[in-house]
Amino acid sequence: MKVLITGGAGFIGHNTAVYLKNQGYEVAAFDNLKRATGYAVERLKMHRVPLIKGDILSLRALKKALAGVDVVVHAAAYISVEESLKKPAMYFRNNVAGTANVAYACMRESVKLIYISSAAVYGNPAHLPISESHPANPISPYGLSKLMGEETVNFHARRGLKHVTLRLFNVYGPGQSSSYAGVITRFMERIRANKPPIIHGDGQQTRDFIHVYDVAEAIKLSVEKRLENETLNIATGTPLTIRMLAELTINHANLNLKPTFAKPRPGDIKHSYADISKAKRLLGFNPKINLEQGLKELLKLKTCLSS
Repeated sequence: MKVLITGGAGFIGHNTAVYLKNQGYEVAAFDNLKRATGYAVERLKMHRVPLIKGDILSLRALKKALAGVDVVVHAAAYISVEESLKKPAMYFRNNVAGTANVAYACMRESVKLIYISSAAVYGNPAHLPISESHPANPISPYGLSKLMGEETVNFHARRGLKHVTLRLFNVYGPGQSSSYAGVITRFMERIRANKPPIIHGDGQQTRDFIHVYDVAEAIKLSVEKRLENETLNIATGTPLTIRMLAELTINHANLNLKPTFAKPRPGDIKHSYADISKAKRLLGFNPKINLEQGLKELLKLKTCLSS
């Protein structure tokens, strides 16, 4: 089976490409390389994953890349909540129009689509944990762009597209870009410089952190299972406060530091964690990497390449 990963030189894309390649899949990465890191490109080379330079805004490039492909994992997206507040039109063009192209091309070529969405579609939760039936009410252009991407995929599903939508919660792991990083990567960068992590807000906000390798396993299961037109949360189902995360990171680094506090970030959600019972039932998904294990591995990794 051949899998094409859009955004294949991004954080989630390249980790998934390497993971699937190691599981015996034929894999190719598709990326315009505008936001790719040298780390991701080098790992693709190390694992002999072909990298096709192309843009999801070009139907011609997509059609050419889809030759012989059985499944597309659509991970190409702009991902910064803060940036989306400043440049919403750029996010709608890339994340919505780009997804429309990918969905259309997959429909035309009878290729199954795994659409990588986000928990940002939910906005501030009305109840916890958040199930897939929770109302979608995004509070940032980024979250809205991912929701509009979902609707685009659903529109093409009514015209014959087979798809699975995965709503990822807070993903972390090796190779996360420092420019558009999650909170764990930002904390790691500070701690490696022997500086205290900076918490935006009071630190009592909760998140559901999932390792990128567990995300890659969920994507693999979505590729393998005879599952169509479903939307699934991918997370651990376990909340953690940002303050506890900062303290855990400091402790594992064996440093005598205390976090510092700054103003809350615009567009940030106070509390978020997932109900993953549907993914467990339909995919057999069971995240294996706990947060402490993941943090220890990241601290060992530093900036070195990992196989």
